[in-house]
Amino acid sequence: MNNDGTIRSSMTLTRVIEHSEQSAYIEIPFDMPDRVEELFVSYRVQSHGEGKAVVDLGVRDPHRVRGWSGGARTEFRIGLEKATPGYLPGALSPGGWAVLHNAYRIPPEGCTVTVTIECALKTPRWLKGDLHTHSVNSDGKYTLEDNAAIMEQLGCDFIAMTDHNAISQNLTYPRNTSVVMIPGMEFTTNFGHSNFLGVTDPLRDFRVKDQDDVNARLAEARERGAKIVLNHPHCDNCAWEWDFGVDHDWVEVWNGPWTARNARTLAWWQSELASGRRLTAIGGSDVHRPDPYVKHAMPCTWVYASSKTVEGILEGIGRGHVHISYAPDGPFIGLRCGSFIVGDAVPAEETERIVTVAAEGLKAGDRLKLIGNSGVVKEADATEDGPLELSFDAGEANLSFIRAEVWRRFDVVDMTLMAALTNPIYFD
Repeated sequence: MNNDGTIRSSMTLTRVIEHSEQSAYIEIPFDMPDRVEELFVSYRVQSHGEGKAVVDLGVRDPHRVRGWSGGARTEFRIGLEKATPGYLPGALSPGGWAVLHNAYRIPPEGCTVTVTIECALKTPRWLKGDLHTHSVNSDGKYTLEDNAAIMEQLGCDFIAMTDHNAISQNLTYPRNTSVVMIPGMEFTTNFGHSNFLGVTDPLRDFRVKDQDDVNARLAEARERGAKIVLNHPHCDNCAWEWDFGVDHDWVEVWNGPWTARNARTLAWWQSELASGRRLTAIGGSDVHRPDPYVKHAMPCTWVYASSKTVEGILEGIGRGHVHISYAPDGPFIGLRCGSFIVGDAVPAEETERIVTVAAEGLKAGDRLKLIGNSGVVKEADATEDGPLELSFDAGEANLSFIRAEVWRRFDVVDMTLMAALTNPIYFD
């Protein structure tokens, strides 16, 4: 297991190249394992004798050459969605691959090439990022490169590019970043905003005049494969004033710094859950420009994803495997019921319904709350910095769901505000 939670398979191969092989193309074959998320290859050349060897670099998959950098690079990465310039992203099919070399100049004594191949396997893990951002492609001040660099500095894994009624950001995002760039668009009307996530071009025309037009736009985005989010639905300036019964997948419960508008959406979401609806809550910074309070990944949305890809992240959100903290280094609440995590439904035959909570990153004075159908069912205060654990028998309480929150006193604003919240575990 690597520091980022991924399982990696690595191998080191060597090949002696004789002077007689100068000008030849040489393959160093290797077997690509199954379920690879990213391929990383590096190489070094050790010349024998006094002459300097020049050996170029490339790679092929079982069907075609997937990239070539000549003598310009000593390493490259190929992922499912992004790759080092000169290389093609896409499926990393298992089977016979080969590192390619051009023996451009080989000294009389020959040389030895040492190739290191590392495969990051698809590993379910918690990834963190921001699901609502803007750039110079609409009314933001940050370039896409700025956004990616900031998210990398924060240690985040993904960012959704949701410029207002624009899709150009989805065609021009930087490929040389470790951050997954989720294509998106903020469907922006005069009476409410909605994010379309996961597709490059969700709409032909964003303009609407009535509810029928809104329904038609949502249907078009849905047909093209977009996930639909109701954004800041109880905002003071741009609330969702259309019908709440419109087609949507998720709701943005936490938009930017925690304020009354978020509290109103939280109360609405709680009432929806209590009515029996299973609706996933997400967060997003809605960052546009440098600001003392509205910043990237504040709040930070955590997703338990099957892979570090757009597909893996959106699938994880679809399962409700979502936790939100006020910042990337904010508290994390591990909420479980046996083998079930947030977003899961505990089946009726599972009569043992002991819920465990392992909250990390708490500060002394933080309050941890467990919340069910009718409100708080258990709470505890952290007496010191560090972890806090709780357990609760949800079966005895006859709950249809349980979720968790952490509240903290923030001295900078002299207020007690939400520091973290989870989606529910449901009970059939």
